[in-house]
Amino acid sequence: MTEFTELTAVQLLDGYRKGEFSPVEVARTTLERANSIQPAVNAFVRVDPDDALTRARASEERWRRGQPAGLLDGVPVTVKDILLQRGAPTLKGSRAISPDGPWGEDAPSVARLREHGAVFLGKTTTPEFGWKGVTDSPLSGVTRNPYDLSRTAGGSSGGAAAAVALGAGPLALGTDGGGSVRIPASFCGTFGLKPTYGRVPLYPASAFGTLAHVGPLARDAADAALLMDVISGPDARDWSGLGPVTGSFTDGLRGGVRGVRGLRVAYSPSLGGQVAVRADVGAVVRRAVEGLAGLGAYVSETDPDLTEPVDAFHVLWFSGAARVTQPFGPHQRELLDPGLREICSLGARYSALDYLAAVDVRMELGRRMGRFHESYDVLVTPTLPITAFEAGVEVPKGSGHRRWTGWTPFTYPFNMTQQPAASVPVGVDGDGLPVGLQVVAARHRDDLVLRVSHALYEAGVGGVRRPSV
Repeated sequence: MTEFTELTAVQLLDGYRKGEFSPVEVARTTLERANSIQPAVNAFVRVDPDDALTRARASEERWRRGQPAGLLDGVPVTVKDILLQRGAPTLKGSRAISPDGPWGEDAPSVARLREHGAVFLGKTTTPEFGWKGVTDSPLSGVTRNPYDLSRTAGGSSGGAAAAVALGAGPLALGTDGGGSVRIPASFCGTFGLKPTYGRVPLYPASAFGTLAHVGPLARDAADAALLMDVISGPDARDWSGLGPVTGSFTDGLRGGVRGVRGLRVAYSPSLGGQVAVRADVGAVVRRAVEGLAGLGAYVSETDPDLTEPVDAFHVLWFSGAARVTQPFGPHQRELLDPGLREICSLGARYSALDYLAAVDVRMELGRRMGRFHESYDVLVTPTLPITAFEAGVEVPKGSGHRRWTGWTPFTYPFNMTQQPAASVPVGVDGDGLPVGLQVVAARHRDDLVLRVSHALYEAGVGGVRRPSV
């Protein structure tokens, strides 16, 4: 029974197609896994077995007739509790939101999953309004790392990453405003993609504006490409969404390891010395980059002109947080995470001119990265300079960092530039904790990020040992 929880979405669909097993069998086993991991890991705010089994039975009947509803018919998925899901409260990790609803609307990505027959297992944990790079909240408590329960899963899509890592669904929807898909993917040993901004439509619009992306967490790049084929279509509710995709992300992977031959790869181990990367993390990433070179990529060790943009990011991020909580009264504010209250207070003090100055920094950063990609197809960095640290804190103890952006210097800049970026697990540190490699491409080249990531998996460079349950 438990072998179903080890299969990728692609493998599950192949089994349904051949009649080797059914969506109901898979749903039951995956629900058992979700319930078994929940007490220790705390990946879910809600598991809905009735809805999951109802959808699985309908899928089973469609497969019996040879008429699947879409590309993910019968595949178990989870939804981060930032995204609307019809019939399920979306509380965003906050006690300040009433669960009463009504909850009658799907976010665009959730609606596409529903149309394609996916089986919704439940909603996964998030810090309050997704404000930080670890996952704990006043509403749902601390989400823990599948490899070491004393450590964080990362965030803000920590529940999504932990669920995928432990077999509670091969696919998850996450959000990423400063690394929130890639950070937990790196800490939990899963694959995570932040697509080009607007590639996956978002509604309601995020108060964090055009920093906020929707993206997949998955077992591997092939599963993520399949999910992207489903959720990438335009939605009229998102005025900033991109137009239809040309071709299929899945079809773009067919070159396998040959997909990287001749690509110009820029490898930046520390952003020109700006980032202190832990030695064992740097060594794991360097070995993976050597693997890319062995596949025929032209690798140059070079750095983008990426002057530390953290002050501008803070203006944008803290202002967004202040806007989220602006309607709240005194009682609601008392219910907030103290760290969130602090950054909201800071954000409320910025002027319109402060905000526009931060936008200027962002536009200049985007210009520099656009020119950089005229010379290089992809940029490769560590996803993070460290591996998972103690659960329940925003920054590692003794690090000297004040906010989560201090230990995520490789992730949030590419939210500012809106580029596609993925985290691929490429090994472990001395404690057996996963290490991620980040692949970044020019805007609109999500296909290239997926192709390079898939080649790493095909070559045996990507992927790590699954955590024990």
